[in-house]
Amino acid sequence: MSKYWSDAIQELVPYVPGEQPKDQQFIKLNTNESPYPPSPKVAQVLQSFDMDRLRLYPDPDASRLKQALADYYGVDRSCVFVGNGSDEVLAHTFMAFFRQPQPLLMPEISYSFYEVYCNLYAVDARRIPLREDFQIALADYDQPNGGIIFANPNAPTGRTVSLDEIEQLLQRNTESLVVVDEAYVDFGAESAIELTRRYDNVLVVQTFSKSRSLAGLRIGFAIGHPDLIEGLERVKNSFNSYPLDMLAISAGVASIEDDSYFRETCDRTIATREWTAGELAALGFRVLPSSTNFVFASHRYIAGAELMGYLRTRGVLVRHFSRPLIDNHLRISIGTDDEMRQLISTLEEHPEITRL
Repeated sequence: MSKYWSDAIQELVPYVPGEQPKDQQFIKLNTNESPYPPSPKVAQVLQSFDMDRLRLYPDPDASRLKQALADYYGVDRSCVFVGNGSDEVLAHTFMAFFRQPQPLLMPEISYSFYEVYCNLYAVDARRIPLREDFQIALADYDQPNGGIIFANPNAPTGRTVSLDEIEQLLQRNTESLVVVDEAYVDFGAESAIELTRRYDNVLVVQTFSKSRSLAGLRIGFAIGHPDLIEGLERVKNSFNSYPLDMLAISAGVASIEDDSYFRETCDRTIATREWTAGELAALGFRVLPSSTNFVFASHRYIAGAELMGYLRTRGVLVRHFSRPLIDNHLRISIGTDDEMRQLISTLEEHPEITRL
């Protein structure tokens, strides 16, 4: 702590990302990265890129990427915003829309960056409990608010709410913005992007990091009414006019253009997830229904922290959260079939775990 820090920074508790080990080889099932490489078309773009162009600034509007997204999702380009990963898009969203007299409503258990943004931007928030089955109950959000945000599917639980439930919320909540964070939507949930064509108070945020295997290039985007996009652009151009570099823009366009590869890798991830959930259940785990590229599970007899430590000593990383209500659970990313088989075989070696 420095005497030069402002008071707000001294009180700030930053987001803690999943471990990225550098000292040894692990099976990494802790950060929800794709187990598959990006589209071959992305590789072609990067390999043939004219390096001389890097002496110039990139397009501050990322026009090619915005147009590709607009065409893919069937919206006007004025409805698309892009940023340096969905975390930056979400940060701009909090600044642009949620500094309101009424509190922001968000799930009690969800993406922990939401709380960081609330503290960073002095946003008053009210946390809405999940149901006993860890489901988000949107009916509980019918109360005065300065905005609503939730992840769908939710993280770290993996559970989803239906498009019909979201539309009913929009019909009831007409005086504030609803943000649907869809980082994992491509693994089995239904996107709310189509609702942006009928409602001017919904913003959908997505990322290229999970289903498009581009976590290392940091590409995020939002789709919503042009008035919402203009608000985001105002914040972005007051912060960093060039959030996406030339390589990210070109790779993003190439990824969108290879829809067959995108769908193939999503389907493979879903199939591996379902196999993993079944195997974990057979080993005595309670596994929540998941529409993501991870599963959220707790063992009937063994504490989550103990299991995480056991797996780490055997070269397998998973994510454990110490916060109440979920401190007995593990979030396990879906890797390749071989990686998941190794996870299961490692768990089978635990002295207290037997196959049911």
